[in-house]
Amino acid sequence: MRYPSLLLATAALAGCTVGPDYAGPPATAADAVTRGTFVRGARAAPVPPVARWWETLGDATLTVLVDDALAHSPTIDQATARLREAQAKLGQQRTAALPSASANATVLNARVPGIGGGGGSTDLTFYNAGLNASWEPDLFGGTRRGTEQAKANVGARVADLADAQVSLSAQVAQAYVGLRDVQERIRLNTASAGLQRRQLALTRQRFAQGTASQLTVERLGNQLENTQAQAIPLAAQRDELLDRLALLTGQTPGALDATLTPAAAIPLPPARVAVDTPAALIARRPDVRSAERQLAAATAGIGVSKAKELPGIRFLGLLGLGGTSPGDVLDPAKLTTLLAPSLSWSFLDFGRARAATRASEAQRDQADAAYRQAVLAALQDAEASLSRFANARSQLAQLLEAEASATRAATLNRQRVAAGTSTVIDQLEIERQLLAARIAVSEARAGLTDSYIAVNKALGLGWSEPGG
Repeated sequence: MRYPSLLLATAALAGCTVGPDYAGPPATAADAVTRGTFVRGARAAPVPPVARWWETLGDATLTVLVDDALAHSPTIDQATARLREAQAKLGQQRTAALPSASANATVLNARVPGIGGGGGSTDLTFYNAGLNASWEPDLFGGTRRGTEQAKANVGARVADLADAQVSLSAQVAQAYVGLRDVQERIRLNTASAGLQRRQLALTRQRFAQGTASQLTVERLGNQLENTQAQAIPLAAQRDELLDRLALLTGQTPGALDATLTPAAAIPLPPARVAVDTPAALIARRPDVRSAERQLAAATAGIGVSKAKELPGIRFLGLLGLGGTSPGDVLDPAKLTTLLAPSLSWSFLDFGRARAATRASEAQRDQADAAYRQAVLAALQDAEASLSRFANARSQLAQLLEAEASATRAATLNRQRVAAGTSTVIDQLEIERQLLAARIAVSEARAGLTDSYIAVNKALGLGWSEPGG
């Protein structure tokens, strides 16, 4: 071997790694982490939440829908494919520092014209079989930094897949709750229209008898038309939600009509909601984890760029057997060997390599800011959802009181009708007001469950490890 010193020097240099080492994400929202609780979550239970949070709603149909969506949605398939792509690139990057070799066999036929002015030509045939090898040592750690970068990108894609699961489970639950709310409002609207028809019919009888005015008849007729008109957008909204649920579960529009058209109650959240702590939120929420992994990848990218500013060495090797007859490729005496080290260094590139490093540093700074923004946005999302949830509970409580009052009024007026001190028309109007109160309660129930869904989405729940 003629190059032992060069190989030893190369091995020594290969231990160097340029660029900054990743020291973890920057400290962000230290006050929230130190406090240990959410500002708006005073009514929430500070215990670890349930990962499959939709099961706490106690609706078997919803659980089936969410599981179907997570298993069959094209959105999840896309995120899974991006993860496989990142994993393949990591495997590719890990081989970059290894030698490469290839085998080849050649048969070359050449016709050489006569030499020295003579006529004619000579046919020559050459046979060769050989092995080519090349190796580029990772002198300054650029390849190692590339592997770090690829590994961090895999982590980011894992987090992106989890984020897609979180978003999808929340979308399915919100669409399902919206469907059950619309179905209930359609039912109550139909009942209200029935009461108004009876009111109108009785009022027309009174008008014919001269005890009611034409104005009263027209007013009640107008109310009935408005109530019937309200059913039209509700039906359209119901159909849209049925199709949305089909899409979210990877099915065609109409595929869930037979299953979901029968109405069911709006699922309600548990009495207490587990939210854990802001620090746990930061560690768990997938979009924050993705931003952290992107920061790690960008940090490693500085080393990748910086290594390109420095010299590189490449070893080319050749082992070959050959000659002018086929038997020469089997003759050890015909062995040809070649080892060719080559040094490359673009020291005069007018600052292009250095500019690329500065661009990588700027990308790292962008990723740093993006991570801090992701943490703050996650905390704000959690605080807002907890506030909405608490207020939705208060609103539902008040509307339930209003419904109870309307129920008592209807009961009392029935007694008056039985005693002859109130009319059936008055009773129908009171019962219509009771139905209006129940419609408001249905919307408030749906709003409460929607806010509970938003809390779990903000907490970053609803994902599982790939393959889990």
